[in-house]
Amino acid sequence: MASNRSQNLVRLAERLRLYNPISTQSSKIQEFVPRNQELGINPIPKSNRAAVLVCLFEDPQGHLRVILTKRASTLSSHSGEVALPGGKAEEGDADDIETALREAEEEIGLDRSLVDVVTVLESFTNKKGITVIPVVGVLWDRNTFNPLINTAEVAALFDAPLEMFLKDENRREQEREYMGDEYVLHFFDHETENEKYIIWAITAGILIKAASIVYQRPPDFQERTPRFWSRNRQ
Repeated sequence: MASNRSQNLVRLAERLRLYNPISTQSSKIQEFVPRNQELGINPIPKSNRAAVLVCLFEDPQGHLRVILTKRASTLSSHSGEVALPGGKAEEGDADDIETALREAEEEIGLDRSLVDVVTVLESFTNKKGITVIPVVGVLWDRNTFNPLINTAEVAALFDAPLEMFLKDENRREQEREYMGDEYVLHFFDHETENEKYIIWAITAGILIKAASIVYQRPPDFQERTPRFWSRNRQ
């Protein structure tokens, strides 16, 4: 019930609902779009679209945490890597929000009725040309979520503090080059329940962006993102 909700989380959700991303047209949430702008048809075909869920909740100490997965080692792409719940769009999906919620439900058993979607962030495009849309949702009560892991897709489920993606602690970086574009990838080391995880690439980029918006400050380190990440932004 709303009366049991953390006031800090309520205020954050209200603020995030006002966030107006560049790629608003992929969302069906009217609050994100200026009143004089109608939702248009997104030119990116569903075959080249994916959506991920940045699902935030508060721990007992009032700190924001985000739900993450480790992909199964048997998957054909990005096997064994840390990822946000999500995946490719399907023809039956009405929009990117539905894609993210459906995939989270399929992968980790997160009932979509438990997630209050508050905003959609700018898209990220990978080297293969798949455009990934981050959908931000609030899980008001973590105890209502009883995970049911699809082991064909997910090897592990865990969570991490969102603010860690703004800090220089437990962070490494590597310079990379792609088609003449020099950029930096960030690697965040996270240990929980005696398991070690590395969060990097687009997943790290999305979480740096989400944390910057939530905490309203830039990261403690220099960003130099790949140009191809933003090539399909509108």
